[in-house]
Amino acid sequence: MSNLKSARSVQTITNVGYHRCDPGLYLQVAKGGTKSWLFRFKSPVTSKQREMGLGSLSIISLAQARNLALEYRQQLLEGVDPLEEQRTKKQARQLQQARTITFKDASEQCITSKIPEWKSKKHAQQWTNTLTTYAYPVIGNLPLSEIDTDLILKVIEPIWVSKAETASRVRQRIETVLDWARARKYTDGENPARLRGHLDKILAKTAKVKRVKHHPAVPYEQINAFVSLLRKRSGSSSLALEFMILTAARTGEVIGARWGEFDISSKVWTVPAERMKAAKEHRVPLCDQVINILTSIRSNRHAEDFVFPGWKPGTGLSNGAMLVLMRKMAFGPYTPHGFRSTFRDWASDRAYTFQNETIELALAHSIKNQAEAAYRRGDQLERRRELMTSWGEYIEK
Repeated sequence: MSNLKSARSVQTITNVGYHRCDPGLYLQVAKGGTKSWLFRFKSPVTSKQREMGLGSLSIISLAQARNLALEYRQQLLEGVDPLEEQRTKKQARQLQQARTITFKDASEQCITSKIPEWKSKKHAQQWTNTLTTYAYPVIGNLPLSEIDTDLILKVIEPIWVSKAETASRVRQRIETVLDWARARKYTDGENPARLRGHLDKILAKTAKVKRVKHHPAVPYEQINAFVSLLRKRSGSSSLALEFMILTAARTGEVIGARWGEFDISSKVWTVPAERMKAAKEHRVPLCDQVINILTSIRSNRHAEDFVFPGWKPGTGLSNGAMLVLMRKMAFGPYTPHGFRSTFRDWASDRAYTFQNETIELALAHSIKNQAEAAYRRGDQLERRRELMTSWGEYIEK
């Protein structure tokens, strides 16, 4: 180790190792000939020897390195660890840069992080579409730190009454994005999109604004007439709709059905958890009419994976195929999903021997009552088989 005092000696030295220039300041010469500055010191916090890089000689001159070393020695006299101080300043700069992230950028990152927890790939697109339509035009390009209550109101007030359901979703999604950003330390403070204890003091109560629209349901007294008319139709949509009526399943469960989910010999359809609303596997007992539908389809199609294939090879029916069919039938202002209500109404009025729990299991409803859920035993498959057989027999009358 040698002492270097002049800029020339710093430039000309080639000996590999550390060379002292000032108290704590060293020039390090590497084997390849590269030279860089180091500041070596004893931490006033831990009393351990430490060193910090000051940069390459090609960028930092001897005079500049001496000024930095002098600054760090002064910090040491004040009991400050210069390496920790440097890290603290770097983190502060990074935080400041993070806080300039726009709401749109934060939303995209938030949506990406949540995709794994969503059952449907369409959910992410719905979030994006909602925010793009209503939030981005107002706050999309603004830094998170600038978004306040007034701006949130500017987004949702115009649709709070006229589109109450949509406005509620927009507010919830903005709140989620801002909560995510706060957890990532992109912003801090109260969430301006929070409803309880905040926006609910300003906006009208959604319970009094919303008008819940239930899916129009065919009265169960007319189900025989409807199915009779339906059987005059041909194609996947008509078979899928009858299958849906007989199983009281949801649209998504039916159009996504694959042959591998069926045990024809046991007359059971097992819907995987990823296609169920409650994210739990669901067994569906199949009555004779359903077995006949499956048998007729199977005899005509061998290569299809989907039970009810769509127009494009390798795809199932579209989400609106059965609704389009019902509109063509002109039977009334009803929807495919409404047949679950048809079944529910029939079961409540006519299936006297079946308990409500059995009916709810047939509809794959989640139990909101935790005490009831804790005592539920099994899925009552055979009891539900009797229920669905009775439903099938009622439809045939």
